[in-house]
Amino acid sequence: MGSDSASVSSMRSTFSVLSPIRPQDVRNRYSRLFTISTKRLDFFFPGSYKATTWNMQGEKGLPANLDDLLLPTDSEFAQDFYIIGVQEGCPDRREWETRLQETLGPYYVMLYAASHGVLYLTVFVRRDLIWFCSEVEHATVTTRIISQIKTKGAVGIAFTFFGTSFLFITSHFTSGDAKVYERILDYNKIVEALALPKGLPDTNPYRSTPSDVTTRFDQVFWFGDFNFRLSKDRVDVESIVSHIVGGNMGPLMEHDQLSKEMADGSIFKGFHEAPVHFLPTYKFDIGCDIYDTTSKQRTPSYTDRILYKSRQADEIKVVKYSSCTSIKSSDHRPVVGVFQVKLRPGRDNIPLGAGQFDRCLYLEGIRRRITRELKRRDAMKSQSSSTICVIS
Repeated sequence: MGSDSASVSSMRSTFSVLSPIRPQDVRNRYSRLFTISTKRLDFFFPGSYKATTWNMQGEKGLPANLDDLLLPTDSEFAQDFYIIGVQEGCPDRREWETRLQETLGPYYVMLYAASHGVLYLTVFVRRDLIWFCSEVEHATVTTRIISQIKTKGAVGIAFTFFGTSFLFITSHFTSGDAKVYERILDYNKIVEALALPKGLPDTNPYRSTPSDVTTRFDQVFWFGDFNFRLSKDRVDVESIVSHIVGGNMGPLMEHDQLSKEMADGSIFKGFHEAPVHFLPTYKFDIGCDIYDTTSKQRTPSYTDRILYKSRQADEIKVVKYSSCTSIKSSDHRPVVGVFQVKLRPGRDNIPLGAGQFDRCLYLEGIRRRITRELKRRDAMKSQSSSTICVIS
């Protein structure tokens, strides 16, 4: 294909050009992997992760372009991992995954994907790093009284990268302005019932508890439509928004239900959230930047959030936390977070994934990418030809 902007950005990463491997290194590859020093690991693989959460509102039509969501122009480098969680996902989950692969291009592969009804969770990894990932496990929890209705609940994906264990959860909590208690019940059910890890060894069992899945992993990222609202009348919220200066959302966050419950210790114990410098992501009229104009006149709120938790302090660094305002096909705006995570050396008791990924999805995504590029070039040629004047 030559090169395009996404591929070039991806390959500019500090670990995109791998060092040559000598024959004796190949023989000792796995033993060397497990004895690599922490200092060298930090130098070569700081670990960068982009988490995205988006309530798609069940729309059949996907945005024409997902570049702004995954590969925005204000990012200097592409990331090692892309983890995308959606709620009320589009009916064709396979089409959604193919579009993600098409956007990320040939240097990324889909490590794993799981779903629970219309909750989708997808993990993409840089192709040259897949060999250092363990086998992947997933589990689901429903928070509906009727378990067959899979619109509320959680999906979790767990794996180990080098010697650091990760848990990614996307969830959709109970809706309704006043249903704070019900959302706390949703959280409690998920942390107690999400059955992970299954076969993967716990990297630090002495700090794990059987009643909380988030204690059984080194790094946890939990994102989704938590449905917590701003406890303020819409007129008051709009007045605050109109007086916001320089991205200071403090006056709004003072009324945020989730922030209050986290401060009280009733939910997301041990989790953190980066400072919020973006406008409420719910509820918009489709296709525009105007908040709900229906008869319900819903109050703008921060329903879509990304939280993180680490067993050790200061092992997760927040690089970016924002919303994607250019995607307007849903009544929610996607929220994205970019993180750097410190990694531990590998261990010889961790079952490696043997480089497995969805090859069929990869080929279809790249085929579409090539087709799109060829059409773009043909259009440019046609446009160029139409501007040439011939004088006889």
